[in-house]
Amino acid sequence: MIFTTMPGLIIRRFHRKDAAAFFAYMASPRVPCFYDEKVNTLAEAEEEVAKRASDETQFAVCLKESDTLVGHLFADNSTEHDPHTWSVGWHFNPRYEGQGFATASVSALFTYLFTQKAARRLYAYVEDYNLPSQKLCARLHMRQEGCFKEFVSFTDEEGEERYDSTFVYALLKKEWQARD
Repeated sequence: MIFTTMPGLIIRRFHRKDAAAFFAYMASPRVPCFYDEKVNTLAEAEEEVAKRASDETQFAVCLKESDTLVGHLFADNSTEHDPHTWSVGWHFNPRYEGQGFATASVSALFTYLFTQKAARRLYAYVEDYNLPSQKLCARLHMRQEGCFKEFVSFTDEEGEERYDSTFVYALLKKEWQARD
């Protein structure tokens, strides 16, 4: 276990046994920014989970009682000029939405990054139509810093190229510490 969240959840590295649960939500990602992570077969899911198991930027969010994967988080500062700035993100199985798992686990991730990894600033990219993630950012006291119009392009399921506008949300350590 890397760190805990609310009772009932753990955040840990990926394990090979997570492949089927990972496949359940990554075989058909609902948000286009995850299309490049789409897996088409259980074998592909097994390969992807094996890669993520040794990737320190990837975190599996699991039910504590059954150790079932319900989603994943990522946090990376390797591409930043400032080692105290981290890009963060999340993706959850829709089957587990509305239970507070995203709020609890992302909140735990933020606490971990600020207290254990010396993060000063966190930011997330969220598509303009992804209302659940926008609401999550608001619950976590992140502020919207801007919107990149037609920032990224994806090829949709019909093979058509589309451009998404993307909001940038951010949070400073001092803002996290001052919340509530």
